[in-house]
Amino acid sequence: MSVDTPEQSEAAAPTETPPERIDVIDLRFSDPLRWLGLGFRDLLSQPLVTLFYGSCFWLMALIVSAVFRSNPEFTLSAISGCLLLGPFLAMGLYDVSMNRERGHRPTLGSSLTCWEPHVRSMGMLVMVVVVLELLWGRASLVVFAVFFNTGGMPTTASVIDAVFNPQNWEFMVAYLCVGGFFAGLVFATMAVSIPMILDRDTDAITAGITSLRVFLSQTGVMLWWGALITVLVLLALWPSAAGLLLVGPWLGFATWHAYRASVRFSPGA
Repeated sequence: MSVDTPEQSEAAAPTETPPERIDVIDLRFSDPLRWLGLGFRDLLSQPLVTLFYGSCFWLMALIVSAVFRSNPEFTLSAISGCLLLGPFLAMGLYDVSMNRERGHRPTLGSSLTCWEPHVRSMGMLVMVVVVLELLWGRASLVVFAVFFNTGGMPTTASVIDAVFNPQNWEFMVAYLCVGGFFAGLVFATMAVSIPMILDRDTDAITAGITSLRVFLSQTGVMLWWGALITVLVLLALWPSAAGLLLVGPWLGFATWHAYRASVRFSPGA
């Protein structure tokens, strides 16, 4: 009976592939404008995909607006539904930019099904976003209860006038601080996580942590990027949110290029 030597046993044992090393790349303040330029190039090259996804974003905005006008108590539920659908739509846009970058021909069909191999990671990440959104909603109710000073909650018809009433300046400051904190947390978690899941089939925890690393190490550039996104979305919402037909896909394509410029992968040690 033969006995394997330690060298033979070690050679016969399967070798595990070490995990990839993930490095955050230093960014410049001009980079977000470059991402928008690359995203606009992708938009022009894919008019059918742009029209489809832009119509989806526009429809979601119209639904939320209609719910707010008719049944404002269900607005939070409508926004939650959009947050559930939004990442999957954005992933389809990332798939188009990824295929163009790799020299493949992107199609609408492949973009609609690109999430299927990553459904577990995507599901976990979306659950995190929904939990953050629900916490945001609860915190908003607390701010209304503590700081609103005009005698009761505003009605749908007078909400803008009531919120911007000079008597409610403390409410506006508190609401903006709370909203800004949660918005920043969602943005920091999602900045590169979904493109990373699509590109590397990474688990949700690694993708979310990597996104936070990018935000914390490149805070100035990422805040500038977030400000550009906010301004473009606000402009797209007027009139009747029709601007989302172009701005929604444009930002989706640009986000893929933001991810590619922010993260570098190399063989693990």
